[in-house]
Amino acid sequence: MTTISSPQQAVTIGGGGPTVIIGERINPTNNKRLAAALLAGDFSVVTEEAQRQVAAGAHVIDVNCGLASANEVELLPQAILNAGVETPLSIDFSDPRALEAALKVCPGKPLVNSVSAEDDVLAEILPLVKQAGAAVVGLTMDASGIARDVDGRLRAADKILNAAAAAGISKDDVVIDPLAMAVSTEGDAALVTLECLRRLSAMGVATTLGASNISFGLPDRRSINAVFLAQTIAAGLTSAITDPTVPDIYKSIVIADLLVNRDEFAANYLSYYRRMQRAAKQ
Repeated sequence: MTTISSPQQAVTIGGGGPTVIIGERINPTNNKRLAAALLAGDFSVVTEEAQRQVAAGAHVIDVNCGLASANEVELLPQAILNAGVETPLSIDFSDPRALEAALKVCPGKPLVNSVSAEDDVLAEILPLVKQAGAAVVGLTMDASGIARDVDGRLRAADKILNAAAAAGISKDDVVIDPLAMAVSTEGDAALVTLECLRRLSAMGVATTLGASNISFGLPDRRSINAVFLAQTIAAGLTSAITDPTVPDIYKSIVIADLLVNRDEFAANYLSYYRRMQRAAKQ
């Protein structure tokens, strides 16, 4: 299990607890309003999106400022400082220099998102993770891309875990993302990811996943994503990079946790149900 923290809160990924929700909405790629605000040097939308996701149930907030037309090295640290929430943060970067700058200002123990199994990436990013005392997401891909088969992805995971250990980073500070590919182009994509999760879970490795890739190119993506998330939790997924403000997504996670015995005395489910009852009466 992996523990990350802010000065106010600690969140544990794995260990039999509820699925950790990593809010994905601070990403300008699919958010034109956020992109425009970042380009204007306005971080109020970052704060708004972070607080909205926490209110919706996110345990961790992912912060991404990757814009081709902007200086990520300047933007990412400012976005980190303006998140305005007490939850731990996930630093999502494309430029290692931006990661280094963000780590210097990020309070607590963040999650670094992410590192692949490519030799040069491991050599550049893992020392930054170690120096900051952070945790890191490992993507099961290498210089040849994403393996189509389970064994190929697990080899990439092993390489990341071994490289992290060589860099002085504990297995407990590595969260593996076995990656989800689109079922519209690869019919067995979900099955491969689910089997990866089962095997990683058996190894005692904390896991995460950007589940929405599974539905790319298909209609009614939210329904597909919600069902897939439930399946991944049953297969052992311990955290999900997703949008908690989508009701079907959050509901799917809460119910899946209940059914796999990650919700003692159904406390989270009952709390969720009461909130929905109150909202329906308003």
